[in-house]
Amino acid sequence: MIAWLSGRLRHKSVDHLIIDVAGVGYQVFVPLSTYNGIPDDGEDVSLHIYTHVREDSLSLFGFLTEAEKNMFMLLLGVSGIGPKLALAILSSLPVQDLSRAILASDETRLFSIPGIGKKTAARMLLELKDKMKLIMPMIPAAMPEEASVSDDLEDVVSALVNLGYKKPQAEETARKVRHVHPGLAVKDQIREALSMLMKR
Repeated sequence: MIAWLSGRLRHKSVDHLIIDVAGVGYQVFVPLSTYNGIPDDGEDVSLHIYTHVREDSLSLFGFLTEAEKNMFMLLLGVSGIGPKLALAILSSLPVQDLSRAILASDETRLFSIPGIGKKTAARMLLELKDKMKLIMPMIPAAMPEEASVSDDLEDVVSALVNLGYKKPQAEETARKVRHVHPGLAVKDQIREALSMLMKR
């Protein structure tokens, strides 16, 4: 079971990384919160790893902080939430905001997450509220400083699609963000796009 990876970053995209560890390339899926804090290609990176094993596959999920990893694992324990949806949840809400929303029973905030309906939100509140009291002390006051990334429309569209939005809707929103806010980095374009989509 892999719990930690430290190596050279060979490839970086909005939903996964490839990390070279002693000549072996590991594909690691990451939430946007981790992606935003990852350095550029060719630099060293270290991640907390959750290894998800199925009969036909083995997938690695990486996180910059232990709090993110623990939240991911707690989300997987909720009925109806698998790795992809858990990653989308962490991409939509930082661990701090997600924890506060659960502790405050803020269903409206949870409904704003793509893929989360009333039943899933209710299960999250029921099954996670008490557990949030254990994870809160592990959450840092601020997340690691975000790395600058290139301005690329395809990366923004890919991120939105991975979060559960339809490609035509993602492309339309991404273009609107670029028109209204020209020159933004990818991470900022994604945030603006999510803000626009959640207001619809």
